[in-house]
Amino acid sequence: MQGLVDAFWRAAAYCLHPRVIALSLLPLVISGVLVFGFMYFFWEGAIAGVRATLESWRLVESLLQWLDAWGLQSLRSALAAVVVLAGVVPVVLLLSLLLVALCMTPAIVRLVAERRFPLLEKKRGGTLLQSVAASLGATLVALVLIVLSIPLWLIPPLVMVLPPLIWGWLTYRVFGYDVLAEHASAEERRALLREHRIPMLAMGVVCGYLGAAPSLIWAFGAMAIVFAPFLVLLAIWLYTLVFAFSTAWFAHYALAALQARRAAEPVAESAVLLEA
Repeated sequence: MQGLVDAFWRAAAYCLHPRVIALSLLPLVISGVLVFGFMYFFWEGAIAGVRATLESWRLVESLLQWLDAWGLQSLRSALAAVVVLAGVVPVVLLLSLLLVALCMTPAIVRLVAERRFPLLEKKRGGTLLQSVAASLGATLVALVLIVLSIPLWLIPPLVMVLPPLIWGWLTYRVFGYDVLAEHASAEERRALLREHRIPMLAMGVVCGYLGAAPSLIWAFGAMAIVFAPFLVLLAIWLYTLVFAFSTAWFAHYALAALQARRAAEPVAESAVLLEA
């Protein structure tokens, strides 16, 4: 528990480091280009297509007609925009996570290692290809889980539980692998992820709840739709900072655990020799 808390505060301090702040802007720029490209080329067509689909459903059309009778015709367009945003934002955020894993995670791990663990031997138990494959696999599973769980979000308690749990699992799988890839051997990485599974899952869930916080910017009602491109970018940057914090937290915790494990190995070997 002490290691979790110590790593938490160290990670929070690292988020104020100029290098970390600069790194957080790179996924923002890339995602920004993609978001504005989508808005420019596909936004109106996507809204028109979703609106036509919704109006073709008898139940939804009855609801829209009831809203029209109450003078809420503007909600017809707003509903289509909300559906499009609900589909675009998770994809952009998952892409941001992949960009963080490829761009920010190695740099933050190096920063933590240089400043706190300069003598920790690098055994390079994971390759970039393996990291990308692990990240893509975990992201695909998380995306499927998000899509399958959307109907359950209509149940008030579950909407506060399921998304953070999914993000927490994804954070644990992606960052737990990446922060140990360079310094730990494959055997050490598997052992640490197995021995520290519960603490790292807890860290992932906490990061999942932190990752849910930026979604509050969509609580501005109709204004959120008007400023959707800018709010999407703001959400991406906030998520990126959360991911940067998550990386630093996992790096501090996992590398400290790796260092402690290696320090204990000679003691364990000596004990075995004495017993023999």
